[in-house]
Amino acid sequence: MDNFTFVTHNTTNMYKLLIRPILFRFDPEKVHYLTFSIIKKIARVPGFSAFINALYEVNDKRLETEVFGLKFKNPIGLAAGFDKDAKLYKELSNFGFGFIEIGTLTPKPQEGNPKKRLFRLKEDSAIINRMGFNNGGVQQAVERLKNNKGVLIGGNIGKNKITPNENATSDYEFCFDVLYNYVDYFVVNVSSPNTPNLRALQDKEPLTQLLQALQNKNWLKPKPKPILLKIAPDLTDEQLLDIIAIVKETKIAGVIATNTTISREGLQSENKIETGGLSGKPLTKRSTEVIRFLSEKSNKAFPIIGVGGIHSADDAIEKLEAGASLIQLYTGFIYEGPALVKAINKKILERL
Repeated sequence: MDNFTFVTHNTTNMYKLLIRPILFRFDPEKVHYLTFSIIKKIARVPGFSAFINALYEVNDKRLETEVFGLKFKNPIGLAAGFDKDAKLYKELSNFGFGFIEIGTLTPKPQEGNPKKRLFRLKEDSAIINRMGFNNGGVQQAVERLKNNKGVLIGGNIGKNKITPNENATSDYEFCFDVLYNYVDYFVVNVSSPNTPNLRALQDKEPLTQLLQALQNKNWLKPKPKPILLKIAPDLTDEQLLDIIAIVKETKIAGVIATNTTISREGLQSENKIETGGLSGKPLTKRSTEVIRFLSEKSNKAFPIIGVGGIHSADDAIEKLEAGASLIQLYTGFIYEGPALVKAINKKILERL
């Protein structure tokens, strides 16, 4: 074992054996903001960002992936919800991610749902959240994105809670216009279970109208940006076939599969009674099934970003083999630590 591998291995153990147990003793939402603050401050220490980057990034041209006209330095991204307000995208990119997805952002700032709204299910390696699109609004995020230097950014957009579904399109269009010059691709989020009636927008007619309205705006731009749709894992096969037809009709760039689930099947933790979206290991199998179904039934007609229950390099490979072009981490990043990103990239290279 060379010195670099030794350091990386011990950093992994340090996170899981020392850092994670300390963090998991406290309220998860408070820990999230505390961790952001610590990372932000430490990143200002001269040389620290370069050290983190050297520790976790795998620089290899063979990892470069071109999807929907964008070149990703590697296929591993950070899913939306972690850096909602684009406050830490640069610092997080130093952990080896190929891209960072911010949001979900809404036109107006909103507090989200009442606290307590974030719950760990340690026995299940999972999280339940009912955050409710808490964010400072799209315009605040843009001010931070103006300082971006080279991080590939996805912009995940939604509607405000007070906006009725019949007016939802205007919220998405507003976010699209404000973000257009500052993100590399867009994600339309109609699949969160934590905004009342939002998932009704996944029905074929309203979803087609929403995506077509955004595409009509997009096509008027000098250089249209990829628009993707993020879908729930709870859709039936018939609904997934509708998604394939909608992607074909509206000519959007692809699909992100999947968001959190409302299923509680097989859970052990006492927090399983909490309402909200479930993420983590219990989602591993279902998200892969959705990826495989979309890929096979569409005859690989569009790219898929796979997300849901990736807690190991093998989980990631399974998603890629099922038909995903890129993958994203969220709960696995929290449970396994930043070394997971490096482990996945190493595994991909081993298989080339």
